Amino acid sequence: MTDVLAALAAAVAAAPDSAPLRVHYGSLLHDAGRHVEAVEQASAALRLTPTDGDALSLLTRATTALQAGAPTPAPVDPAALAEAAEPLEGTGIAEPLDPFATVEAPAATDEAVVPAEPAASVEPAEPEKTGEPEKTAEPDESAVDWAALEEEVGIDVPPPFVAPGSAGDGPGTGDATGSGDAPGLVPARDDAPGDGADLLDVSHETVTLDDVGGLEPVKQRIREAFLEPMRNPAIAKAFGKSLRGGLLLYGPPGTGKTYLARAVAGELGARFLTVTLADVLDRYLGESEQNLRALFQRARRLAPAVLFLDEVDAIGGKRSQYSGSDGMRTVVNQLLQEMDGIGADNDGLFVLGATNHPWDVDTALLRPGRFDRVVLVLPPDAPAREAILRHHLRGRPLAGIDLGELVAQTDGFSGADLQHLAASAAEKAMMDSIATGEVRAITMADLRGALRDVRPSTTAWLQSARNVVQFANNDGRYDDLAAYLRSRHML
Repeated sequence: MTDVLAALAAAVAAAPDSAPLRVHYGSLLHDAGRHVEAVEQASAALRLTPTDGDALSLLTRATTALQAGAPTPAPVDPAALAEAAEPLEGTGIAEPLDPFATVEAPAATDEAVVPAEPAASVEPAEPEKTGEPEKTAEPDESAVDWAALEEEVGIDVPPPFVAPGSAGDGPGTGDATGSGDAPGLVPARDDAPGDGADLLDVSHETVTLDDVGGLEPVKQRIREAFLEPMRNPAIAKAFGKSLRGGLLLYGPPGTGKTYLARAVAGELGARFLTVTLADVLDRYLGESEQNLRALFQRARRLAPAVLFLDEVDAIGGKRSQYSGSDGMRTVVNQLLQEMDGIGADNDGLFVLGATNHPWDVDTALLRPGRFDRVVLVLPPDAPAREAILRHHLRGRPLAGIDLGELVAQTDGFSGADLQHLAASAAEKAMMDSIATGEVRAITMADLRGALRDVRPSTTAWLQSARNVVQFANNDGRYDDLAAYLRSRHML
């Protein structure tokens, strides 16, 4: 073991800028009980690469061993080293020892080891050995004072997130969850995995409304319309509330309408079935109507179930727009009949629709008994934006990220826009790391640069919706949207 350590010491002296070599040398020093030297090698490796997790782990183990006064472990049998240095077959030249190889101690056996010198005192009888190496207790990393340790070894690793007004751009790593106190909310997105699943793939959703960041008014409406009556059927029946209905979600693209529909299915413990235009339309006359009926019949057999009609304006558009297409008019007529449950029972079947253009949906679908409620899904508010940014920055190297500043500068961004912002900042840091050959953390400079390139995608939709609110809101259906536009000084 001494020869191996001497060889590694010479290698470190020849290549002092090799952090992996120092970590390996320090690990062997730690195993040999030379904890002070192991701390020195780990500290030197951290000064070279502050993001080296192996160096941090070695530093923790060596420091804990020093604090606990761990005894020096038994030396490795020199026979293992002799076998590693046997001459190569047919050459007579000894094979050089690999400086990066870890020599394992031989397993304990039942045979007694004769010491080279007489023992000074009689040791107590050892327990019977089983042939397996003894397990040592793992050090408690939570007991390490990281602040004092960083000051002792002379490195500065800034936290991944900072309070408003104290953002830094120094290198560092960290989990995007920050201190861990904030809940790990899942961002509201329209393109969550499985959104375009075929109806044959019936899924049992595990996400719930608690997994959706923000959108509290929308979630409250969903609880009142569906969730609470479903959970309390006796009380709902006493008040004449049927366990059926429909809810139409509308708003700018990327704000989480599809994800909300999946969360409703997860809350109910119900099956989630998605219907798109491709599942309904057929090239033969009359087949589209039969496809739509078959879809509803299967959903009724699987009740309780949530039937989700994505882009419902494509399936249930205004019949006045199909003056030259009798085929689509009959498809809308069939959808109206299925929503009424004519000839079938829709109890336990909840129909959710999502659209970016509710003004293009046939007005007959929006009456009570079909889509009972029409709910506006707006871009995420400040708490939701913070949760979404945390989610998309999670798992990436970060340093000095001021979420308060980012939240203030991303008003009007959708969930998809926030994801794009995080990805753009990560690309900038990645390209710098490729150019320098060293991984560096994402800083506020990267995110500020990305903010100059990423613009909210909801602006165009809100501008088009403003015309509808001004000239086609006689029945007050879009009063919520009008209030939001006024708050943004767009009306």
